[in-house]
Amino acid sequence: MVGITSYGAYIPWYRLNRKIIFEQFGWFNPATAGVAVGEKAVANYDEDTLTMAVSAAVDCLTNEDRDSLYGLFLASTSLPFAERQNSVIVSEALDLDSGIRTADFSGSIRSGTSALLCALDGVKNKRRILVCAGDNRMGKPGSSQEHTFGDGAAALLVGNEGVIAAFKGGYSVSRDFIDHRRTSMDKFGYGWEERWIRDEGYAKIIPEAALGLIQKYHLNVGDFAKIVIACPVAGALKGLVKTLGASPDQIQDNLMADVGDTGTAMPLMMLVAALEDAKPGDKILVLSYGSGSDALFFEATDEIKNVQKERKGIKGHLAERNDLPVYSKYLVFRNMIPLDVGIRGEDISPTAMSVLWREGKCVSALVGSKCQACGTPQYPPQRVCVNPDCGVIDHMEDFRFSDKIGTLTSYTGDNLAFSWDPPQIYGLVDFKEGGRLFLDLTDCSLDTINVGMPVSMRFRRKYSDPQRGFFGYFWKAVPFK
Repeated sequence: MVGITSYGAYIPWYRLNRKIIFEQFGWFNPATAGVAVGEKAVANYDEDTLTMAVSAAVDCLTNEDRDSLYGLFLASTSLPFAERQNSVIVSEALDLDSGIRTADFSGSIRSGTSALLCALDGVKNKRRILVCAGDNRMGKPGSSQEHTFGDGAAALLVGNEGVIAAFKGGYSVSRDFIDHRRTSMDKFGYGWEERWIRDEGYAKIIPEAALGLIQKYHLNVGDFAKIVIACPVAGALKGLVKTLGASPDQIQDNLMADVGDTGTAMPLMMLVAALEDAKPGDKILVLSYGSGSDALFFEATDEIKNVQKERKGIKGHLAERNDLPVYSKYLVFRNMIPLDVGIRGEDISPTAMSVLWREGKCVSALVGSKCQACGTPQYPPQRVCVNPDCGVIDHMEDFRFSDKIGTLTSYTGDNLAFSWDPPQIYGLVDFKEGGRLFLDLTDCSLDTINVGMPVSMRFRRKYSDPQRGFFGYFWKAVPFK
């Protein structure tokens, strides 16, 4: 039996009320009043598609054996690198084996389900493949896309043992329907007329895939406990429900009110939300959209109850939020307006690629060493045990700190050091197993942290120099809830 064996999700800490956007540009485009409702998830200044994918994957891999993974597929339309494999960066951040098969999926917001289908087809002989999808898309200031686009990621582990949602079948439709396009040189995308997209795109392409699957497997719409329809447009979604003959209680919430349109991640995030409430025997229909549509049919197994208690998922991340009340801060995070960063902010010393290669897992996966004689861990890796009662030499094994919970021993809020979200906060983190790290803190403020509080590790951008194509990644500490 092939299917989903685990799931995970990630939603950024910051939320931007859409009314704030409308207050700035409603005078120019009053038609956006219809989408200026609710809030959207906004990636922090040190986040991008890769960091969100890593966070979702960490959630998905809770209590899972990482060494058994055969592949990692990453889907996104907002990958930071055009000529550097993005999925291998995620793989190394997760400290996966170098023999793993990695691949990037892009070019359409349907690529999330395309990657999932490829993984389901490729799982055999006890192999397991991790599928990650995330997007961090930008809409032009004042546009409807700026109101609706949200940031987020999902991760699904696919295998044939311990299956929580069995894959029963799929049906795909491919159409070069150009509703939204963006070239590699464009910062923002370009969309066609909204009514035409609704009537000729969503209203015809998604039902073609859905009815194709239903006929292929001799099903009825009423057989499904939940139907995931990755359609961000309320009017189009209402029409699709009527066309399919589904009841409103069958339709999975599309997260538009709280998160936004997360592109490639949207159908997978909605699927994660459906799995969080699924009962054994529940049938779930997933319908994606973008250059066609994928229809996927899953059925929850008895194993679903074992995973639901262990994952943060959609519900856990929705509960952790902080308002982003200043619109200009959002623009700065997105690098849409120039900002005088001063002398301190201009000094960027990118990591030499040769150094990054030599340090390997120490930087990318926060891997230190652990003494095989006394069990003392240390970061960075050492040849000599730091335990004064031990001191053995060259008897070390790898020890991964990135998935451990630490304790904040001390911290500083520095208003002189440059930060895109001042003040710059950093401190000493001690780990229960041993080891002490000096780390930046993120997704917090001075009034929300205190000495002795638990912190978890998050993969983030350490620095960014887009003009020269340098994006440096490292781990930061985040208050653990």
